[in-house]
Amino acid sequence: MVHPQTDTTEKTKELLQQYTLRKTSCRLEVLGLLLNNKSALAHSDIEKQLGDKYDRVTLYRTLHSFEEKGLVHSINDVSGAVKYALCQEACNQHHHHDNHMHFNCTACGQTFCLNDVTIPALSLPSGYKVNSLHFSAQGICSTCEEV
Repeated sequence: MVHPQTDTTEKTKELLQQYTLRKTSCRLEVLGLLLNNKSALAHSDIEKQLGDKYDRVTLYRTLHSFEEKGLVHSINDVSGAVKYALCQEACNQHHHHDNHMHFNCTACGQTFCLNDVTIPALSLPSGYKVNSLHFSAQGICSTCEEV
C-alpha cells in the first residue's frame, strides 16, 4: 500500500515539473497544502499551517509564481480576503480559464471551487471584451448543513 503522503509528494513534484517551476521546499509544501485541502486557502491559512518555516515574502512569491504559471488562481471571498485554489488543467501562464463558480460558506468561512457547475455563455454588447469573470455564491456548505 502506498502512503497518502507519498502520493502527495510525488504529485507535487510532477506538477512543479509540468509547470516548469523549481522544486524548492516552500513550493513543495505550499502545493501539498493546496492539494490536500478541499477549500481555497488564504495566505494566512498557509502561514498558520506551515508555522514559521518560511517568511511572508517567500510565501507571497511562491503563490504569485504559482498564479503566473497557471497552477493556481486567486479568489476574492466575501470578506475581501484573497484565497488560492488549484487550477484545472486547462489553465496556463498565458490564460486562466477560471470560469467556474466559487462558493463562500457563511458559517465556516471556507471558499470552494465548484468546477462542475456550468456557467451560461456570456453575451456582451459589441465593443466589450471580457478579461476575467468572477462567479460567486454565498450560503451554507454541505459540511455545515449536516451539523
